[in-house]
Amino acid sequence: MRKLLIASLALGAGLAFAAQAQAQVKMAVAAPMTGPNAAFGAQLKNGFDQAVADINASGGILGQKIQPFSGDDASTPAQGTSVANKLISDGVKYVVGHFNSGVSIPASTNYEEGGILEITPASTNPTFTERKLWNVFRTCGRDDQQGAVAGEYILKNLKDKKIAIVHDKTPYGKGLADETQKAINKGGVKEVVYEGITPGEKDYSALVSKLKAANVDILYYGGLHPEAGLLVRQMRDQGMKTVLFSGDGITDKEYWTIAGPGAAGTLMTFGPDPRKSPAAKEVVDRFKAKGIDPEGYVLYSYAAVQVIKQAAEAAKSLDPKKVAEYMHSGATFNTVLGPLSYDKKGDLTKLDYVVYVWKDGGYSEL
Repeated sequence: MRKLLIASLALGAGLAFAAQAQAQVKMAVAAPMTGPNAAFGAQLKNGFDQAVADINASGGILGQKIQPFSGDDASTPAQGTSVANKLISDGVKYVVGHFNSGVSIPASTNYEEGGILEITPASTNPTFTERKLWNVFRTCGRDDQQGAVAGEYILKNLKDKKIAIVHDKTPYGKGLADETQKAINKGGVKEVVYEGITPGEKDYSALVSKLKAANVDILYYGGLHPEAGLLVRQMRDQGMKTVLFSGDGITDKEYWTIAGPGAAGTLMTFGPDPRKSPAAKEVVDRFKAKGIDPEGYVLYSYAAVQVIKQAAEAAKSLDPKKVAEYMHSGATFNTVLGPLSYDKKGDLTKLDYVVYVWKDGGYSEL
């Protein structure tokens, strides 16, 4: 009987040890892996994959390795919520994503109900964090911040130019365009054209003709790089020298590929380039060794995983609600983007936007 008891205890201990050894932190990246915005999905996935590999190589989170998952939302709200439901059923507890604000906002409601903490590296619409959800955070800024910087630049440097405002009717694009419009109108500048376009179309010649008739000098565009590139190309085809000014939705080299050399001089707002930060040097070198330029949101995605790890270890828990509670405390996290901390909404307490200019296929700070 005693031998049987000992054997049972040994078996129980062995099973417990095996369960502990196999326990993993289920974490996912969700983004447009296919479709017109797949370049941005690749940015988020590259950052996520490298962060997971680096963290796992150093022992994981609280002694548990990260088990990575991924979901392709194709930049559509319906597919985004479908991805969210799939990740919930897979037992995922943390999501880095989504890219589009119009996807992150509905998906985050599902994540909240499923007990998942979500950090978006790229969704900038203010609504995402204004709904008092416990589970939403971002490593990027907000459109009201970005639009204010764009507006300030226009008022300071382009006040005497004829300005048009165009957006892609999405929560991100229209939100950013409207924030910029609000800033320039407050400063006494009134746009000569305000229009919305439909993403995915290939022919914007009617709009371009309208911009040409209005002698537009600056086209402020709220939207993503596929349409921005086409607008520039079609303006050049009509002999226009109008300068495009946009936001962080064109931070991929595909913009230049689509627009062509006419993209030279394009203005853009984005956060300070983290590739130049001393805090990111080692990680940037690892990316470059793989032939990857960590442009755009690559490092924003990497930082999201760093924040989750540091918050979980500080909270001494892998429970997403306890991790979120610690993140809301105002604690500082050391990341490739530099030190980050959060307010009660899940927004960064400080993020500066700067103005970039495109030249020779890439962008650099003015």
